[in-house]
Amino acid sequence: MSEDVFEYHARAAGASVKAALERVDQSRFPYPVLHVEPPFAVPADTAAALSPDACDFAADLIRMALEEDGPDLTSLGIFPPDEVSSAYIVAKQDTIVVGLPLVSFVLSIVGMDPAGWTAEVEEGAVVEKGTVVLRLKGHTNQLLKAERIILNLMTHLSGVGNLTREYAARLEGTGVRLLDTRKTLPGHRYLEKYAVRVAGGCNHRMNLTDMLMLKDNHIDAAGSITRAVESLRECWKPCPPIEVECRDSEEVREAVACRVERIMLDNMSPAELAEALPLIPRDIEAEISGGVTLETIRVLALACPERPADFISVGRITHSAPSADFSMKMERGKA
Repeated sequence: MSEDVFEYHARAAGASVKAALERVDQSRFPYPVLHVEPPFAVPADTAAALSPDACDFAADLIRMALEEDGPDLTSLGIFPPDEVSSAYIVAKQDTIVVGLPLVSFVLSIVGMDPAGWTAEVEEGAVVEKGTVVLRLKGHTNQLLKAERIILNLMTHLSGVGNLTREYAARLEGTGVRLLDTRKTLPGHRYLEKYAVRVAGGCNHRMNLTDMLMLKDNHIDAAGSITRAVESLRECWKPCPPIEVECRDSEEVREAVACRVERIMLDNMSPAELAEALPLIPRDIEAEISGGVTLETIRVLALACPERPADFISVGRITHSAPSADFSMKMERGKA
């Protein structure tokens, strides 16, 4: 579609959210047509599942998603303001279920009763196609407003969970743990990393302050691993844990001599891992990273049985996870 055609339809539809809000006589509706105003109260089940920081990011994400949609002029123009309905969300494929603690938060920010739903399965359950995973009730207009936000979150997070489960299954019996990375969608990191945990993976650093990672650019700029580590320990007191990305066994030896907390073996073959891993004492964590796939992860984990890695990190579990398939079905007149 050309830009001109798009602009024509945008003008015809009154696509601006601000203009659309001005059209709506909000006094007709016993609820906000967009969302309640912040600060948002965090429902108890959401707070129990997510950290305060994660709740803050989730609130911003939900609010932004609602503002991207704008007021639902279609539903507001069709359904009576006071009409109440029930709805249910069904899995359209075999899948893990991740995201249930966010349902209460979405309902709360939309302006609904955060307790206006019931889970039919537990968070992290693996269900078959056709399983009803939750039921909702409330004003029809609000249910339809919340529908896409809930589904977008659940389909994405459950998809992350599905791929995480696949990778974690390949590591069973090896003693090596699966790690995620910072290769996450902007604004979604806390939720994606939550999905990884639910599905059996572990979290790497949440942000750039949790752990200081020396990569090739840092090392090259400092002149050596030793100088880079010294600079960090001189600058930050107390110094957060340091991880060093190593490209060969010589760099591994230097990082071990610096007594850093973790050493990442970057893009090494199984033969190179078999040489490098025994150089790392058990009190320094060892992480394998770089181009890990479902086909290679177990081979890499078993590269050095006498000194296996502690972790294998995989960016794909967040940045390349296919969405799971869920759908919401309305039951008008039932509440």
